[in-house]
Amino acid sequence: MTHPGVLFMRLIAPLPLSWVRGLGTVVGGVLYVLAVPRRRVVMANLALCFPQQPLAVRKRWARECFVYFAQAWFDRSWLWNGSEQQLRQRLRIVGAEAELQGDTPTAIFAPHFYGLDAAGTAINHQIRRPMVSIYTPQRSRAVDQWLHDGRRRFGNLQLFYRDQGVKGIVAALREGALLYLLSDMNFGPEESIFVPFYGVQAATVPSLPRFARLGRAKVVPVTARITPTGYDIEVHPAWNDYPSADVEADTAYMNRWLEGVIDTMPSQYYWVHKRFKTRPPGEPSIY
Repeated sequence: MTHPGVLFMRLIAPLPLSWVRGLGTVVGGVLYVLAVPRRRVVMANLALCFPQQPLAVRKRWARECFVYFAQAWFDRSWLWNGSEQQLRQRLRIVGAEAELQGDTPTAIFAPHFYGLDAAGTAINHQIRRPMVSIYTPQRSRAVDQWLHDGRRRFGNLQLFYRDQGVKGIVAALREGALLYLLSDMNFGPEESIFVPFYGVQAATVPSLPRFARLGRAKVVPVTARITPTGYDIEVHPAWNDYPSADVEADTAYMNRWLEGVIDTMPSQYYWVHKRFKTRPPGEPSIY
């Protein structure tokens, strides 16, 4: 039997984008009011990273954050179940697209902006180059299958579970596949190192420079911006002299670079995540 949530997403896939976004606006507004613990997480993150901003500005960003969260979730309906015409009309790749062409080993740094699945779909649909990514299973098997099938919609993406190790990923990278890597998260002290993020020590996974080194790959950042007509997926120039021999410096550079993009669209970043949950020894909990 089809999961009711998955069925609903398939039903709304053909709707005009304005309708889908309107639904996201309503649901996002409700979540902002009702999801009090998560709203506190967002506000704590914004206070840490933007202490110079007035409280009223941070509250506005928090409300927008929940709206973008909901809109991006409902957008997955047409991203994964809509027509290819919808994708061509709503997904626009801009910037240094040539960085993703050819067969040079390439690690894509895909930060957690709400449009990250739109960026992955756009690259799969328009670049048509083999790609690999790392996947965390969902609790619901039906939803997990929908997410898995949606991300692999065009058949040129191979998903590795986080517990499968790195050998297969590195082999694919060296053979010319793109590695779509979401490495700006906190996965706990066992997998992270502490580097600054907006001036605050943040446990950060150093997987980007490590995979780049193992795969002998260049690093190309890709960011997605939600727009009224869909998404602008920007391919940024490859980073020069990256990775270096210093994993900590490389991870810190990743965070500094990310800060510059977040500053251009602060309410579209994934602030609902407890980015600062893991603290250095002796520091109190933030949340």
